Amino acid sequence: MIAWRFARFDQLGAREVHDILQARSAVFVVEQNCVFQDVDGADPPSWHLLGRPPRVGEGEFGPLLAYCRLVPPGVKYAEASIGRVLTTPAGRRKGLGRLLMAEAVRRAHELWPGQALRIGAQMYLERFYGEFGFGKCSEPYDEDGIMHIEMLREGAEA
Repeated sequence: MIAWRFARFDQLGAREVHDILQARSAVFVVEQNCVFQDVDGADPPSWHLLGRPPRVGEGEFGPLLAYCRLVPPGVKYAEASIGRVLTTPAGRRKGLGRLLMAEAVRRAHELWPGQALRIGAQMYLERFYGEFGFGKCSEPYDEDGIMHIEMLREGAEA
C-alpha cells in the first residue's frame, strides 16, 4: 500500500524537500556512482510526486519509497516531462516503480491534457518506459557517464 503526495515545490515542507534530495542523492549519485548537479533549477517550477507508506499518525512521515518530478513544458524540453524517477531501496521489488509511473502519467495528463510527454531515460529502462506508451525518439547519448535515450509519449490520455 502506498500513499501519494502530489505538490508544487512551494507547497512542500522542509522535511519533504530534505527527503527528496536525500533520496535523489542516494540513488543517482551514490548507487549509480554519477557525479552531477542534481539541484538543476527545474525543481521550483515542477510538480513533485512522493510515495510513502500510509501515515500512522498526524504529522508523521514514513520513509520515502518512490519519487519523480513532473516538469512543465518549456523547462527541460518543449514538451512536459517526467524525471528524477526513483524507488528507494526500501521501496524496491514491490512493483512501486510501475505504480509510480502510472500515477505520474495520469497526473501529467491531468495537468497538461492531450499534450505529449518526453523523458530522458537510461537506455536499460527502454522496455520499462515502453510499457507506459513511451517510444524511443533519439539516438543513444552519454549523460554523466550513463547511456540515455529520449523517449516520447504522444498526447493521449493516461
